[in-house]
Amino acid sequence: MARKGFQQQLTELRDNVLYMSEIVLDRVRTGLRALETKEEALAREVIEGDHEINGLYLELEQECIDLFALQQPVAGDLRFIAASFKIITDLERVADLATNLGDYTLQASRDMYPDVDVQGIGREVVEMVEDAMAAYAEEDVEACFDIDGRDDGVDERCERASGTVVRDLIETEIDDDSSDAEIEALMTEVSRLLLTVRDLERVGDHAVNIAARTLYMVDNSDELIY
Repeated sequence: MARKGFQQQLTELRDNVLYMSEIVLDRVRTGLRALETKEEALAREVIEGDHEINGLYLELEQECIDLFALQQPVAGDLRFIAASFKIITDLERVADLATNLGDYTLQASRDMYPDVDVQGIGREVVEMVEDAMAAYAEEDVEACFDIDGRDDGVDERCERASGTVVRDLIETEIDDDSSDAEIEALMTEVSRLLLTVRDLERVGDHAVNIAARTLYMVDNSDELIY
């Protein structure tokens, strides 16, 4: 009976980690919608909801610690708990990046660079996290390698986006008639967009981390861990 109870605890942990991922991804999607629509209410929803994610993270962290301490798992069970512990950390950090999107929305006055496809990058990294969590749920090794490969494309896309912003900034003519306020506003918008692209790239990196921990969990392989 004790062993059966332990296996049920492991199942519940998996379900809880997946539940956390659903909430986190909903926060990212809301942050992206806020950026697109400039809706302050959506931005504040993401920012003010961060405490819920932090609370859930702490609960799951304690759940993992209790399983380590009280059940003394070995082999595959040990790797599963360790991987789950690392994955909830990545999810918590993705939620922090979603909060940043809310903050950027409140700072934004206009879209200066419509050619930078922030929404497209955002959809791509959200899908990567979704697929990484599906790989975790289904113990899908092939999907882990696929997610790692897709990250290179995201990195290239983000690099091009950042390059576009910097190039346009260099080409922008700032003459003697430009006020300090106008120059400061320009630099603020450029900085905001570069930070947005950087944070979305980091979401993709966390998806790879989740895939790496899943691979470790299933095959005891650290090939994708860096």
